[in-house]
Formats: sequence, C-alpha cells, structure tokens
Amino acid sequence: MPKRWLENKKIVIIGGTTGIGFSAAGQCINEGASVVIVGLDKTGDKQLETLPATSVHSIIADATDPETAVKAIQTCVSRFGGFDAMYHVAGGSGRKFGDGPIHDINEDGWMKTLHWNLDSLMYSNRAAIKFFMKEKQAGVILNMSSVLGFSPSPHFFSTHAYAASKSAIIGLSTSMASYYAPYNIRVNVIAPGLVESPMSTRAMESPAIMKFISSKQPLDGGRVAHPEDLDGTAVFLLSDRSALITGQVIAVDGGWTVTEGQYPSE
Repeated sequence: MPKRWLENKKIVIIGGTTGIGFSAAGQCINEGASVVIVGLDKTGDKQLETLPATSVHSIIADATDPETAVKAIQTCVSRFGGFDAMYHVAGGSGRKFGDGPIHDINEDGWMKTLHWNLDSLMYSNRAAIKFFMKEKQAGVILNMSSVLGFSPSPHFFSTHAYAASKSAIIGLSTSMASYYAPYNIRVNVIAPGLVESPMSTRAMESPAIMKFISSKQPLDGGRVAHPEDLDGTAVFLLSDRSALITGQVIAVDGGWTVTEGQYPSE
C-alpha cells in the first residue's frame, strides 16, 4: 500500500472548525496527519465524530488574538508529539463592517477587515516561524489568499479592503518564503475563486452573480467551488512531495484568472 501523503505529520489549521478548513482537516487526517483545528465556531459533535478522535483536537479561539496560534502549536506538541505545518484559513469578508469601493470605506470597515484577514495571519505565521526556528527544524506554512488579491472583478466584488488584505498576504508569504528558505521553511499560498461558504451567501443568492460565475469559473460546468475542491492542493503543499516548492501562489479558481466572464444583460 503506498505511503499516505501526510503520514505522521502534525498540523495546525487556523480556521479549521468549519468550511474550507474543516474539509482540509478531514483530508489531512485521511492522508495520515494528526490535526489541531482552531476556530470561533464550535464544530458540531456529529460533524466532529466524522473524524477519528485520536487524530483531531478542536480548540475554540479567536484567530485575531495573538496568543491563539501559540497555544494551538503548544497543544499540537503536547497532544500529538510535534508540530510540522501551519495552514491558515481564517478570515472573511469585511462588507458588514463597512468594506466596499474605497470611496465608500469607513475607517472601521478598513481596520476590521485588515485585522480579521491580515493581522490574524501574521500572528499564526509568526508563531509557526518562531517554533521552527527555536526547534531548528524544517516546517511548512500554507496561507489562504483570494483571486481578488490579484485578479479584480469590479462589477460584483468591489470590497477594496478585502482585496488589499488578500494581496498583502501574497506579499508577506513570498517575502517569508525568500527569507526562510535557507532554514528549510516553506511558505506557499492558495488563492481560491468563489467558494461555497457562509461568506459567499450574498453572491450565491444573487441570480446575476451566479450567471456571471458560470462563465467566470467555467470549469466543471461553471460552478461555485466546494470546500473539498481545495483539499488536494492543500495536502500536496503541506506534504513532502512539494519539498522544493516555496513562495508560490496556486489559484484554485475554476478558471477565474484566465477567463473574462460575461455579465448578464440588463
């Protein structure tokens, strides 16, 4: 039987109690990893029961707290005997805070969106890097950005603070990848298109946006991505099979970045 891709790896997923992160946790465990999942939303007991209890530990905590990732790594070490990789998924739209086109953004919308998306990621990445450096061990960081960080869609997706935060994640990640490569610490980024999640409810409830997505994300019939569509890429980038890959941004976007997309007629 072939060795599983993540055999004996110990992974922390920030934003792992629901959606994309929880889906990734299940696939990581299937590939042999032990996983600490961290999120604000409590994972339902029945949902958590779908994962083997010996391979998963759930923590309810806020990713915007600088100590959350530190404690999650400590838990991973104490419970599973080590820490090999950090996958940061946490974040979301700041539209409800006041994000939008920059002429409409208020200070609260700007600051909260960047705090939620960028500060939280800096905290988790810093905690992971400090651990790897202290222990003098190789490690992996995988960060979640968005195609909106480099491929804007102004008609339907004009949240400029969100785009700025997702673009900054790419800049931070590639800078870290360059600096820490001599220490055998790899940093890569997944940039999804529109994915089915609580954050995408507004888009998914709009017939006009769904019509646009059918041409903007034309792969597999033109659809919104499911969380599990990102799992294979995450497993690969977290595994030793990507040992010579760092500083890369992989768009899992159904064709978003190579397709113009057609707006519905008024």
